[in-house]
Amino acid sequence: MSKVVGINNPLIDPTPPEVHLTNAPLVCVLGQVRFPQILAVEDRKFVTPFQEAIRTKYPKLRQERTYQLTFDNQEKDAVRSQAEVIWQFTDANNHWRVSLASNFVALDTSKYVSRQDFLERMREVLTAVNEHIQPNLVERIGIRYVDRIEGIDVGNISNLVRSELINITASTFQEHILQSYNESLFQLPNTQGTLVARWGLIPSNATFDPNVLEPIDQPSWFLDLDMSISENQEFDVEKILEDAKRFSERIYTFFRWSVTEEFLRRFGGEQ
Repeated sequence: MSKVVGINNPLIDPTPPEVHLTNAPLVCVLGQVRFPQILAVEDRKFVTPFQEAIRTKYPKLRQERTYQLTFDNQEKDAVRSQAEVIWQFTDANNHWRVSLASNFVALDTSKYVSRQDFLERMREVLTAVNEHIQPNLVERIGIRYVDRIEGIDVGNISNLVRSELINITASTFQEHILQSYNESLFQLPNTQGTLVARWGLIPSNATFDPNVLEPIDQPSWFLDLDMSISENQEFDVEKILEDAKRFSERIYTFFRWSVTEEFLRRFGGEQ
């Protein structure tokens, strides 16, 4: 069993070696790249070559429409609804999904294998975007990991994560807490991006973000780590992947700082 690596400052300390968890509570991993709006993406014919480039791994296609409400300050009570098309390409088992909209591309999974595997899939998707969608600029790059602890493990949370993340949820009146939500925003040194850490207890049939965490019929404790950088840069696949790798490593460092040796044992840490 691998020991918990001594991490004093998860924002700057070296990333520890990955410990594979056979029963990891990781429920969602998401990578997203935003770029200036390309209206042609809403055209089925324009997107067809992109689909062909990724269709072997993501054969299922679904077209989604989201609606945004905007209020016109110049005209009283004027509300406008604007539809946006999102193309979703999924694998045969619905474990992996590529989402393409006029201003972003995203890859998410509920069956994460390893950092290397995720980044390689990102490379394939970004290469297809670069070749067939051809955005000139990147406005934002983000990587997000969401863990959820449920069942009897919620009652043992004080032994699974650091005391800094437990607060009132480890009190003697824990069973009376319906919800406890915490959020911290960190600016990494040398303008390397920002890290948002969210954690807490949520009640049954509830969620703090339905896009990454589906409601379940019992209370659960979550840890949501989201790192990003927002700046205009050239759409360069290798540069984007460098940032994505750096973000994934920093998130993993924060995760390992957050959990205890008992956590690694409980969720199947291998030697």
